[in-house]
Amino acid sequence: MQPARLLAALAPGTPVSGASLAAQAGVTRAAIWKQIETLRARGLPIEARGATGYRLPWPVQMLDATQISEALPAEVGDSLGALEVHWELDSTSSELQRRGAGAADCSIVLAETQTAGRGRRGRQWLSPPGLNLYLSFLKRFEQGFAALSGLSLAIGVIVLRALEALGVQGAGLKWPNDLLAIEHGRPGGKLAGILVELSGEYQGPCAAIIGVGLNLRMTPALRLQAGQPTSDLAALTAGVPPDRNRVAAALITALMDGLEQFERDGLPAFMADYRRHDLLRGQSLQLSGALGEFAGMGAGVDASGALLVLLTDGSLHRVDSADVSVRPT
Repeated sequence: MQPARLLAALAPGTPVSGASLAAQAGVTRAAIWKQIETLRARGLPIEARGATGYRLPWPVQMLDATQISEALPAEVGDSLGALEVHWELDSTSSELQRRGAGAADCSIVLAETQTAGRGRRGRQWLSPPGLNLYLSFLKRFEQGFAALSGLSLAIGVIVLRALEALGVQGAGLKWPNDLLAIEHGRPGGKLAGILVELSGEYQGPCAAIIGVGLNLRMTPALRLQAGQPTSDLAALTAGVPPDRNRVAAALITALMDGLEQFERDGLPAFMADYRRHDLLRGQSLQLSGALGEFAGMGAGVDASGALLVLLTDGSLHRVDSADVSVRPT
């Protein structure tokens, strides 16, 4: 039994015996055990319940392109270039990059799991199967790179709009491209990350591949592996996050609408929402990067999307490089 079929058998969250799984697949129970261990190694908390068999601690919804399409508004579905769901990819963004000019505008690729998911500054994005959402969106622009200043900030607002459409509250934005949970009125664990990769001409047509990783469920083991504070939709929804296909549809809808707005009106159309959800404004910050380390107070963002930091000497420092690490203290 392949890992995808095994996960589908365990998805309802009810116990399934190893003997039953082996009979379904026409393999030995030892072969099933090996596949169980493979899924566990990828981050799935599969429990062994003695004679009753294996089970997940909660139901899992397998990603399904048909279910996602049916949940999209008709005008959004008609405008998509492609909508694909894969079991495993190295990276959804890398898959779109490999297709180059042959990929249609507004093409979307999702994967149940990634072997080399990428975050900002070359970091790995943990991608266990069945738990979270890994999506990349290709958007072509007639304008060049200069017109796309602040796109990552706009995408953060767009992802937040998708969560609000799902009824999920308690998240905010961390410059330049993260969503964090709000814990006791302060920035909390990382909920989602955004990676925008541009190609094309500086002053001519270009393309953006927008990667979004959104945590629906993070197990204690995955939180330790992440090496930084993390959160998930389960924590914001009393332990019952929305159906993954519904989350994917809400995110795709928000991206289609939001990117059309960005193409038409640019970053200014998103600034009021960004400032309303800015988790760094008024927070003590520690920053580090190529120019060294310094501390200050978050003072919002400017019209181009640069981070403003009020230094101890009263001067205002402008940070416009995404290679800078920013940490609330």
